[in-house]
Amino acid sequence: MRKTLGWLLSLVVLIGAMGTAGATAQAATAAGPTAATDIKDRILGIPGMSLIEEKPYPGYRFFVLNYEQPVDHRQPFKGTFKQRLTLLHKDVSRPTVFFTSGYNVNTSPRRSEPTTIVDGNQISLEYRFFTPSRPDPANWATLDIWQAASDQHRLFTALKKVYPKNWLATGGSKGGMTATYYERYYPRDMDGVVAYVAPNDVVNNEDSAYDRFFTKVGTKECRDKLNNVQREALIRRAPLEATYTAAAAENGWTFTTIGSLDRAFEAVVLDYAWAFWQYSLLSDCASVPVAATASDQEIWDTVDAISGFSAYADQGLETYTPYYYQAGTQLGSPDIKQPHLKGLSRYGYQPPRDFVPRSIPMTFQPGVMADVDQWVRTHANQMLFVYGQNDPWGAEPFRLGYGVRDSYVMIAPGANHGASVAKLQEGERDLATARILQWAGVAPAAALFGAAPAARPLAAPDAVLDRNDLEREPQLRP
Repeated sequence: MRKTLGWLLSLVVLIGAMGTAGATAQAATAAGPTAATDIKDRILGIPGMSLIEEKPYPGYRFFVLNYEQPVDHRQPFKGTFKQRLTLLHKDVSRPTVFFTSGYNVNTSPRRSEPTTIVDGNQISLEYRFFTPSRPDPANWATLDIWQAASDQHRLFTALKKVYPKNWLATGGSKGGMTATYYERYYPRDMDGVVAYVAPNDVVNNEDSAYDRFFTKVGTKECRDKLNNVQREALIRRAPLEATYTAAAAENGWTFTTIGSLDRAFEAVVLDYAWAFWQYSLLSDCASVPVAATASDQEIWDTVDAISGFSAYADQGLETYTPYYYQAGTQLGSPDIKQPHLKGLSRYGYQPPRDFVPRSIPMTFQPGVMADVDQWVRTHANQMLFVYGQNDPWGAEPFRLGYGVRDSYVMIAPGANHGASVAKLQEGERDLATARILQWAGVAPAAALFGAAPAARPLAAPDAVLDRNDLEREPQLRP
């Protein structure tokens, strides 16, 4: 009996061991191919994903890809288009940052600041209707912030299976707006949002905040210097427009959309002060010529360098048609009075309708931005907004109310449209870094409690990857 029982026990142990080994082997067989499969094959295994090219970069894999998206997410049966994106792959065990500029995607390897902070992967998505990511035929009614957020949501859903760790959304300016709108419509997708210099034009026809900004920014000496250049440019309209005509002929610029070279000339001049503060620093005011003693060429050169005389030619407007369309249908756009130009300006700030071909219908939708603003004030959760003190776009920022959780608005002193976490004051910089690390799920234990020494970017600096290609955005009008 004892022998029989011992044999039975031995048999049970043996069967159990074989079963365990078999289960382990089955698990290994199931997991093995996924673990061993090259990341490119895993990405291209996603339905609708296709490869444009792979570019080598030390320590990463970098891919330029297309992803097939519905033209209309509400009616996906109405056709699809290919939306371009890039993937900077570090490791599937790292967090992933979802970046968009709100415009075209950069097809060279780049790393946003949050990607450097968390040492993660980065997905960069081209905004719909920016070529080549434009449906054909183009139904412009499908270019709105919900459709764009749905593009992000659908791509995230597909890629989350490959990159299972935490995700952060980020972007600057229109990209910061885009990250915010994505969070508003799909608040369960991301583990955190870092929105840089994101304008918040809640009421499109009330822009006194911008007028107040331009009476206080920088120093009076610098403001007067910029204003005088604008005045002088309009006073010397005839000789400067002769130069403009020659430049247009040389470069093949035409002015069908805006209506005339004269309208384009004034639009560029009226952008001058705004563009200076957007892209320059107070210290750069030393390079602005003294208008009263400057030659025509010096006035031309400074306006061209800061505002860009190609901006309102058909060729300059074409790239940004989707942006102007959105400004005139949902986003709104700022207006400034510029009283120092009274009697010299013929057109004032021209509306976005003037920068979009008349063949594209536009109707403004009031209430869209107010809805987003109200949502952020009451529902923001793990969101960080970073602004530059001297950036005009920060005159109407996002603000936080009592209903928010673990969310912040921070202002980088003296910074322009290139404001960043690194440019914040020390205490805020450490807090922002700590929160980003925690949201990404990679914070050192000390950083969870806001310990400054632990709250530092995890990736080593890289001069190429971390280069800030500040988007030369158009100045938007009401």
